[in-house]
Amino acid sequence: MPQKKYDNIAFEIKKDTACLTIERPPVNVLNIATMAEMNDAITSLIGDSSVKVLVITGQGDKAFSAGVDVADHTGEKVEEMIRVFHDIFRNMSRLDQVTVAAIKGLTLGGGCEVAIFCDLILAADNVKIGQPEIKLAVLPPIALLVMPRLIGLKKASELLLTGKIIDAAEAERIGLINKVVPLDVFSEELDAFIKPMRELSAVGLKYSKKGLDLGLRTGFRQGLGEIEKIYLEDLMATEDAHEGLSAFLEKRSPVWKNK
Repeated sequence: MPQKKYDNIAFEIKKDTACLTIERPPVNVLNIATMAEMNDAITSLIGDSSVKVLVITGQGDKAFSAGVDVADHTGEKVEEMIRVFHDIFRNMSRLDQVTVAAIKGLTLGGGCEVAIFCDLILAADNVKIGQPEIKLAVLPPIALLVMPRLIGLKKASELLLTGKIIDAAEAERIGLINKVVPLDVFSEELDAFIKPMRELSAVGLKYSKKGLDLGLRTGFRQGLGEIEKIYLEDLMATEDAHEGLSAFLEKRSPVWKNK
């Protein structure tokens, strides 16, 4: 089936990996039309067990995304902008796929929020990342919710209440991103970064993501009860769970059916 063409993004699926590329040079600013296209592409993956990984990246080396178009924050556009922008995260939260932000250059404002909402972040060594909204007397709702969970309240407060922009090395040091790699070998490093997940069962990834989400949302006792239910009633009802265990006992490589 031919893949849908968009005006502001590229979206491609190759085997078990989808790639969404923001294509608005020079710095891939997100306007309402771009965000609507992102939502369309993301929702097309909901329930698709043939795709294990979604990579979100930006065109060129200058920027992943410098954020949401400031003009769309004003006047009669702001309500639509917030709704369409936040739909990105509502839709991403419904994905079973592992989401990987592959970031280069400027990763600011709404661009930073998209990146940190992903499960994993691979960054080039030219990345500058942060949330400068406070300098305009506005705020980044997603970052306010997510960033303290990633790096702790004090460091998140420092970034969000000052608008400080940090480089890739500092972002890796404080746990905001997973790994920094040289810009000139970024594509090769990205392939190596996602390779382990591409070799795994889609159902194993799906239910592991559900468990991680439970750990953030619930207390220990409630969370343990819910994850026990996921393990026994959902995961152990899948073919891949039994295949993985059988393959281990039989000392062979598993053959995943992703169901």
